[in-house]
Amino acid sequence: MAIFGCIADDFTGASDAASFLVKGGLPTQLFNGIPAANVLPGREAQALVIALKTRTQDTKEAVHDSLEALNWLKKQGVSHFYVKYCSTFDSTPQGNIGPIADAALDFVGSRYTLLCPSLPVNGRIVSGGHLYVNGVPLHQSPMKDHPLTPMWDSYIPALMEPQSRYRCLTLEENCLSYPREAVESLLLSKADSLKLDRFYVIPDYQSDQDGERIAGLFGHLPLLTGGSGLLMPLARRLCASSEQKIVLPDSEADGPALLMAGSCSKATLGQIAYFQKNGGISVRMEPSQLLERSVDETVEQIWGFIMSHSGKPVLVYSSDTAENVRLAQQKAGSTPISSLLEEACARLAERAVRQGFRRLIIAGGETSGAVTRKLGLDSYQIGESVAPGIPIMVPPQLPELRLVLKSGNFGQEDFFERALEMTEKM
Repeated sequence: MAIFGCIADDFTGASDAASFLVKGGLPTQLFNGIPAANVLPGREAQALVIALKTRTQDTKEAVHDSLEALNWLKKQGVSHFYVKYCSTFDSTPQGNIGPIADAALDFVGSRYTLLCPSLPVNGRIVSGGHLYVNGVPLHQSPMKDHPLTPMWDSYIPALMEPQSRYRCLTLEENCLSYPREAVESLLLSKADSLKLDRFYVIPDYQSDQDGERIAGLFGHLPLLTGGSGLLMPLARRLCASSEQKIVLPDSEADGPALLMAGSCSKATLGQIAYFQKNGGISVRMEPSQLLERSVDETVEQIWGFIMSHSGKPVLVYSSDTAENVRLAQQKAGSTPISSLLEEACARLAERAVRQGFRRLIIAGGETSGAVTRKLGLDSYQIGESVAPGIPIMVPPQLPELRLVLKSGNFGQEDFFERALEMTEKM
């Protein structure tokens, strides 16, 4: 029976979370959206992850969906809940992290929980309440130019408190070595002096060792929130035995591969450039083409290009710099360019699967979500990882298919090559 439940703000965030839970030893099942009432998790699953669309959703809808998902998890016997958001705390003063976390805190009835976006293995750390990306304060990192959720501060209380009903307290790294009772007494004493009914704790988290300590200090709480960095130590803590073996699904598939990229992150742009530099075949999906013609015509043209390369992997990308994205949307007026691009990618993926493609490798949360919805896939087995937070996934509905879906900021420079190599049946 499931003991741990996680809701994530987008699909790649959910696969990221699931991969770390598996690494920590918990058999994990991922669901795309809130499962229907008659859908039950697999008997072997001890951790359940639900991918929502709350990162950029209307706030009221995001809170509603989050509570629906938490209620479903509770009905499956879950006793420990986790609200997962991006390790760069993608949010604005009107963002959704605060309202969702507030609602979840009310749902479980706890006085406090954590805000813990750190993911040291991918360069995201917290020190003194400030979030750093590869050593650079968040608001000075490339995230400052994010087209949907630009970062304007690195101090997490300054990001969180304008959108939340509750205050934030920071916890310094030296306190992580204290006994649990001493840490709790310290926090409650501070909260009482400030007359806080409920509150958030932001611990320093700069290393994997810090993650283990945080899991030991706060893993007993019914609710935690953060990025994926805390999930592996939490999973280890919850496992009945640290020696537990998980049987992972086969990572390889016999069939051609289609690669897609919709993320405009610096990491994804670098991965596209590396793929092209090393002889990879690619075709750009131009926003102007979608506007001047139609999604149908664009899909037909690009599909023709894919088929002309006789089964060799082709990368279809719309990724661009933040400035070019802004200019393209300006030209489009009220027509949402991102929606057109995602629909075109989804149709290409659907056609590829119908035509026998057995490997889909996709960069970008919104693009990944559009593709999986179009394919009608609702749950996944989690396999080995191409890179931290990027697992190979197998949908029980199409067990011959292998999906690698990544958040824009994740993965090494040679991500596409690695994914192709790991999923190809030799």
